[in-house]
This record gives sequence, structure tokens and C-alpha cells, in this order.
Amino acid sequence: MSYADREKNGADTGKRVIGITGGVGSGKSRILSVLKTDYDAEVIQADQVAAELEEPGQEGYMLLVERFGARILALDGTLDRKTFADRIFADPLALADVNRIMHPLTICEMKRRIGASGSCLVAVEAALFDEDSKELCDEMWLIDTDEDTRIGRLMRDRGYSYEKCKSIMKNQPSREQFLALSDQVIDNNGSIEDIRRQLRERLGRDGV
Repeated sequence: MSYADREKNGADTGKRVIGITGGVGSGKSRILSVLKTDYDAEVIQADQVAAELEEPGQEGYMLLVERFGARILALDGTLDRKTFADRIFADPLALADVNRIMHPLTICEMKRRIGASGSCLVAVEAALFDEDSKELCDEMWLIDTDEDTRIGRLMRDRGYSYEKCKSIMKNQPSREQFLALSDQVIDNNGSIEDIRRQLRERLGRDGV
């Protein structure tokens, strides 16, 4: 049933929860912006939720310090995010430990926020989904962008080197793995008008 049909018929008074995923640099934020402005979607981003759980006093912070020690902290006691990111992305075992610690905490908090949301459309964004976290969503959308475009965006917008881009991508799921978890694919190689067209096709109404 389309988004418009849900509203028209009142067949489903609950929330429609869409998972938004894709590799680094794929342009997920671009899609989220359109969903928020055109469809009044509430946006919940896994990275932001995780960052809040990594603040001093939070459970994620305490578990990370327990695993990696005080050397991951800045002088003010907060997580030194740049140093920490450089370390874990260069060490697959360290990255796996971070995911093992933070993933379940983040999923639990996102589930709580979905339940508390007053919006009928919720977009949950994460670069990494698995079968368990997919259960949070009614459907999963892959934001699909070619690798050269992704690298160009990361170098331009985040100041990453080409080598850093490739290193991060190497530690993320392949396109085939993303596709295996996805119900829909949004091609994000084109214009914003093309994005809006694709969203109208999937959500069944024009933006407001």
C-alpha cells in the first residue's frame, strides 16, 4: 500500500519506518533532507545516536574506554574522535570490537526513538544494517552511487585523501551485501529532481 493510500484509507494508523543505508559517500544525507522537507519525515541517524551514547557518562563511552583505554580520550575527557577513527579504520579487529560494543546499544536507542516519534513517516539512516537491525524498519532502501562519485564527494566535502576513502570503503559491506538486505534501490548519481521523482514513485505523493 502506498503512503497516499495509507493516509486516504486510514488502513494503517501506525508509523511507516524506512531504513536508509548505503556506503560512505553515497549521499544518504541528500535523501534524508528531501524526506524531511518534502514528506515531514522524522530522521533518526545511527551515527548521531551512537555519538550521543559515546559522551562521558554514557554506557557506550564507558565500554569503549574499558576496551581501548584512556588513550582514546582527549585532554578534556571526551572521546578524541579523529584519533579514534584513524585507529579503528586502520585495524579491522578494532573496528569489529567497536561495532560489537556500539551496535546493540545504538539499535536499542533507535528503537526507543522510533516508538516515541510523533511522525507517521520515520527515516532511519545507518551505513551498517544487519538482519536484526532491519527488523526496526518496514522496508530498506539502498542509496546507490558509483564509487568514483563517492570518492569525489568525500575528498571534496570531508577533505579525505584518496587512500583514506579506499580504506574506509574496504571495511564496509560490498554493494552485493547491501543489495541483499535492501527492498528498494535509490539511484543517487543524478540530480535532485531525479531523486524527488524516485521518491514520488515510492511514497505515492508529491512533496509539500
